[in-house]
Amino acid sequence: MRNRTDLPDVFDVDVITHGESADAADYARTRIGGLGRLTHRPVLHARVRLTSHRDPAVERPVLAQANLDVEGRPVRAQAYGDTAREAIDRLEAKLTRRLERVAAHWEAQRGGQPAPEPHEWRHESEPAKRLSYFPRPADERRIVRRKSFAMAPCSVDEAVTEMDLLDYDFHLFTEKGSGTAAVVYRGGPTGYRVALVAPELAGQLAPFTGAVTVSGQPAPCLSEQGATERLGLLGLPFLFYIDAAQGRASVLYHRYDGHYGMISPAN
Repeated sequence: MRNRTDLPDVFDVDVITHGESADAADYARTRIGGLGRLTHRPVLHARVRLTSHRDPAVERPVLAQANLDVEGRPVRAQAYGDTAREAIDRLEAKLTRRLERVAAHWEAQRGGQPAPEPHEWRHESEPAKRLSYFPRPADERRIVRRKSFAMAPCSVDEAVTEMDLLDYDFHLFTEKGSGTAAVVYRGGPTGYRVALVAPELAGQLAPFTGAVTVSGQPAPCLSEQGATERLGLLGLPFLFYIDAAQGRASVLYHRYDGHYGMISPAN
């Protein structure tokens, strides 16, 4: 592993603002760029997006999002705040934990895997329940982003680690034991839960050590229209389902702007 003294303590950050001032952008560059002191690999690119919703009904109206490329390893985080500075400070705290986890992951690859602490994964989840997206009226919502990607098979443990590093609420992956699409998400009595296309596949999962429960509900088979209607009716952050037209697992989710996004495996 590269010596810490070979790397700069500050890295450049591209900041994109929507409704925020130049002072907020400068603050983000200083706070996030200063995290270079924590990295043990070079940060090849860093981008921060600051978005402010002016609707007074929105709790914590400022959203700060960061995407870092740490020598090919993506590290992502997002945080809300009442002001831009509060959102950026929360974002810095989240990125600090994720960069420490990345460093531990690379160190584990060099030697033995460190023993996990009890309920380690739960320490990074926010205890407060809040709406994570703009409350756009249902009749105005559209699927504005579609993403398909090749999913390399991995274990439930690896999927949870990836989800945490990317600061996602869920992660669609191919479970390597059963060979089928699955989604891991934050929920259930342990803080993490995995959903399968069919509950009977639970016995085929590759061994995992994390405190993750397995959902007993099968993924529903729905049309795209049916999926959007169900997501809106149930008020869930995302919906894991089988696309009736394509015959493949997909995830429909609420974007931060109140519209929908769609993720599915590449053909």
